[in-house]
Amino acid sequence: MNETKAPEAPRKIGAKGPRTRLSRLLDNRWVGLGGLLIALLAPFVNATPYALSVMTSAAIFVMLASGLNIVVGYTGLLDLGYAAFFAVGAYTSGVLATRFDLPLLATIPAVLVVTVIAGIVIGAPTLRLRSDYLAIVTLGFGEIIRITANNLPVTGGPSGIYGIPSLTESPVVFYYLTVLIVAVAVIGASRLGRSRLGRAMRFVREDEDAAEATGVHTYRVKLAAYIAGAVWGGLAGVLFAGHLSAISPNSFTFLQSALVLMAVVLGGMGSVPGVVLGAIVISLLPELLREAADYRFFVFGVLLIIVMLVRPQGLWPARSKEALK
Repeated sequence: MNETKAPEAPRKIGAKGPRTRLSRLLDNRWVGLGGLLIALLAPFVNATPYALSVMTSAAIFVMLASGLNIVVGYTGLLDLGYAAFFAVGAYTSGVLATRFDLPLLATIPAVLVVTVIAGIVIGAPTLRLRSDYLAIVTLGFGEIIRITANNLPVTGGPSGIYGIPSLTESPVVFYYLTVLIVAVAVIGASRLGRSRLGRAMRFVREDEDAAEATGVHTYRVKLAAYIAGAVWGGLAGVLFAGHLSAISPNSFTFLQSALVLMAVVLGGMGSVPGVVLGAIVISLLPELLREAADYRFFVFGVLLIIVMLVRPQGLWPARSKEALK
C-alpha cells in the first residue's frame, strides 16, 4: 500500500533555511534601540577628550556608510569616489561659515542644495555606465573634486579652511548632537530601503534589464539613489567640519572612499544594521590596535581578511522581507 506524503509547505522567497536564535536576535527591532542606548551611555564610561573625539568620528563614519549603502547596497552601483560628496558638504559649510560668519547650522540648507546639484552633475553623465566602467568614472570624479579643492583660493588650497565654528562649545554636547543626527539619518536610510523606491533600487541591483522590462525607469532610480547618497555624505561633511574645526584636501582622498566602501561590504551590503556595525568596526578597530604601534594597520588588514573569509556575506547580512519567519 502506497503511503501518501503530506505536501511540503512552500518555501518563501529569500529564505535560505530555518532561522536560528542568532538570526532571530539580529532581526529584533529592539537591537537598534539597544545600540543607540549604548552610544548615549558611552560618555558615562569614558568622557576624556580623546575618547569623545574617537566616538564622534565613529558616529560620522556611520552616517557616511549609511549614505554609501544606499548607492552600493540598495542599488548595486559601485562608487569609488564617495568622498567627493563628503568634501562638497564640508567645504560648502566651511566656506559659508568662515567667509560670511554664519553658524554651522545655518549652512545646512545651502549644503543640501549644493550636494543635490553635485549628485546630478556627477551622476547624470555616469550612471548610464555599468560595473567596472562606473567604478572608474566615479573614482575619477572623486579625485577631480579633491584636486579642485586643492587648487582653489576660496577653499584655502592645500592648507584648507581653519576656524570653522562648531555646533556647540562642549565636546560632550556635540557628541550627543552627532549621535542623534546620525540616528535620524540611519532611520531615514532604513525607511528608504523599505519604500517603493527602495524596492525599485533592489530590483535594479538584482537585474537591471529585467527591472527595465517590468516598467522600472532604471536611470531615474539610480540617479535618485545617487542623489540620496550625496545628501547623506554632504551632511556628514558638515558634522566633520564642525567636529575638527578645520578641513583640508588630505581628508578626502581615495583611501577615505575605500574605507567607507569597506565598511559597507564588511557589515553586509543592503543591511542597515550591518553597515552600522561595519562602520563602527572600521573606525574603532585601528584605535583599539594603537598599542601595536607601526604594526597596527598590518594587524588591522589581517583581521579584515580573516573576517571576510569567515563571513563573506558580511557581519550582519540583509534578509528580505519575504524571509522565513
